[in-house]
Order: sequence, then structure tokens, then C-alpha cells
Amino acid sequence: MKEFDPDQALDAAMRVFWEKGYQGTSAQDLCDGTGLGRSSIYATFASKRGLYERALRRYDELMAERQEALLADGGVPLRDRLRALLAAVVDDELGDGPRGCFAVNAAVEFGGRDPVVTALVERSFARMRQALRTAIAGASGGGDPAVLADYVHASMNGLRVMSRTVRDRRRLMAVADTVVDAVAPPA
Repeated sequence: MKEFDPDQALDAAMRVFWEKGYQGTSAQDLCDGTGLGRSSIYATFASKRGLYERALRRYDELMAERQEALLADGGVPLRDRLRALLAAVVDDELGDGPRGCFAVNAAVEFGGRDPVVTALVERSFARMRQALRTAIAGASGGGDPAVLADYVHASMNGLRVMSRTVRDRRRLMAVADTVVDAVAPPA
């Protein structure tokens, strides 16, 4: 029996689901993506659905840690932190990996019809909005931090969608800079 790292398999499955969605991912896609046989996948993760839910949780952990780190440094002006966050979104989207936000993709695919997926997505969104709210509240002189956090979060997801057809970094960053100016105007 071949030994494997379940976390590496989970990360590989996450990328497959992120790229193809739940419905578009076959058992063979998961085997090809993870390098595992069906029996190993099902013995470790129980079902395609169980693996999908774990992949969504894993995505939230990885992305939230990275995004929270960009926002957390109170020694850096809010404008610079927000620009770094939005630039990371743009650069991720223009890279070679899966496109869009896995959580947004899940929300679109399941459309709120699945309570478990809806809860996982909402948890992911709430975590990002809280990190934004905290950063904005600690540095912004005006506006409701909760509303501004929702605005930045919606803009992040809008940039992800826009980048599916607009592959021009300057154009995407012009949108990002407009968001930064609206939330944290230049001094």
C-alpha cells in the first residue's frame, strides 16, 4: 500500500474542485489530481461530498491566513494594506492557478440551495469581512467600517470575476486603486 500525505491530497483535491466545481469534478478527476486511487480517496475522505466540504474549509484556512496577514500590520498605512490585498487578488487571478474565489464559485454553483455549503461560504466571507472591518476601524477616519468592509469584499470578488475576461493588470489595478481611494482617501 502506497503511503500518502492526506493534507497534500486535500490540497490537490481543492485545486480540482476550485477549477471544475463540484458538479464538474468526476471521481477520475480527483484520482488524476491527487495521484491516488479511488479506494484511497474514499477510505480517507469517505465521499466526494465530504472531500468537497473539507476542501472548502481548507481553502478558507489558506486564503484567510494570507489575507489577514496583509491586513494586520497596523504599522503600515491602511491604503498600502488595502492596495497590497487587492494587488494580491489581481496577481492571483492573472497567474496560472484556478480562477476566481473557490468560496464564490461554491456560492454560485450551489446558489444557497445547500445549507452546509452556504454555511461554509458564509463563514469564509464573514472571516474576510471581519479582518477588513478591523483594519478599517483602526485606521479610517470616516464611514461605517462594516459597510466599507462589505464594499472592499464585494470589490475583491468583482475583480476576480472581471479578470476572467480582462487580462490587463493595469486596468484591474486601476479599479483596485479606485476602491482604495474610496475607502482610505489620500491624505
